[in-house]
Amino acid sequence: MKKVYADAVSALEGLTFDGMTVMAGGFGLCGIPENLILALRDSGAKDLTVISNNAGVDDFGLGLLLHTRQIRKMVSSYVGENKTFEKQYLSGELELEFNPQGTLAERIRAGGAGIPAFFTKTGVGTLVAEGKDHRDFDGETYVMETGLKADLAIVKAWKGDSEGNLVYRKTARNFNPMMATAGQVTVAEVEEIVPVGSLDPDNIHTPGIFVQRIIKGSHEKRIEQRTVRAA
Repeated sequence: MKKVYADAVSALEGLTFDGMTVMAGGFGLCGIPENLILALRDSGAKDLTVISNNAGVDDFGLGLLLHTRQIRKMVSSYVGENKTFEKQYLSGELELEFNPQGTLAERIRAGGAGIPAFFTKTGVGTLVAEGKDHRDFDGETYVMETGLKADLAIVKAWKGDSEGNLVYRKTARNFNPMMATAGQVTVAEVEEIVPVGSLDPDNIHTPGIFVQRIIKGSHEKRIEQRTVRAA
């Protein structure tokens, strides 16, 4: 099966539809699939549920989908840095399902591993745990969290080959590997596509069996908050 596509638009062709659930990898603005996010915006798909650690910024990343009001619900951990998100949420236009960051990562990993639910101590006694099943283990109370899956996972890696094997670099490894396993279809964008066999098997983070389509992207690599030391 041919996995390499010419660009992000062609890579998403036939995969997007109204009301779909999308996972988008990365952390802050690091390791986000920026080309695929643009293509998703241009697809016109609306009423999206987007599972992502955060929601980008006003003019970049998932913030672009908020600007066009294509997102109906966010399943996230951190949603600061985005005034558009704040405005839409406070006005009731946007639904939000908050998760502790580790819980969100584990929910995605569980979904990709075929685990429907698990118990964690994180969030017990807080708003996060309201309405959820609680169980006691060894004298401690735990709350049940369900695994997460998506119709489409879009991820960003450093290198990939034509079979879809992926290698991430540093912080860009956050959320991308587990999301790649939890999508019904996974589309990856990479900085470089290398020949099959040139990646050290021991260094491959996402095996190609999880990736259906791959593109070579052009990336801005923005800095979310530039902090400099006083002279």
